[in-house]
Amino acid sequence: MSSTRKWASSICSIAFLIYFAVIILQVPIFSVPCRIGICKTPLEVTSSQLIASDVFPPFIVKALLYPGALAKALYNHKTIPNFRNLLKLYKFNSRQITPTSDLHRLEVLAGSYLSVGGAIMGLMKPGRMGLFGILLLIWGLIRESIMFQSGLDHEKASHIRPAMWIALVSAFLSIRKDVRKIIRTFRGNQTLKHKYV
Repeated sequence: MSSTRKWASSICSIAFLIYFAVIILQVPIFSVPCRIGICKTPLEVTSSQLIASDVFPPFIVKALLYPGALAKALYNHKTIPNFRNLLKLYKFNSRQITPTSDLHRLEVLAGSYLSVGGAIMGLMKPGRMGLFGILLLIWGLIRESIMFQSGLDHEKASHIRPAMWIALVSAFLSIRKDVRKIIRTFRGNQTLKHKYV
């Protein structure tokens, strides 16, 4: 029993770290038209909505965006971004942003909020919020692409990038109860095999 808990704890910790890195370091997991052009991460969608609605001060939005901007700069061998000019870097200051302009992509917006919230809340205790966010994002993006193909939506097509599946699997495996059940089921099947062999 204790070995099951240790395995589950290790798997959950590693999976959550992967999920956290994908969300907070802004690994592109989709492409969808948004207010700043094309948004590729849940954090970009969430930040543009937070800036538009003035719910949080810009300092908090910059603090959310900075780790990803820093990771992108290091990866692309560019200069480290200035914290003050971060909103300009993401083009949040370049066009008029209204809070209602993304409401027709409600699943993508809600999924982005839940994904980012799941990554932040998971630092205290990983839960299902991130998984629900990713599932909602996938549903919204599939719905967008179906609407585009049927001619109902004349904007650029939305699509899912391969890193989305990494985020989905890591969000699922960060839920300790589910991982324990999987390990117990696997061990139970192994025991039955040995019994009948």
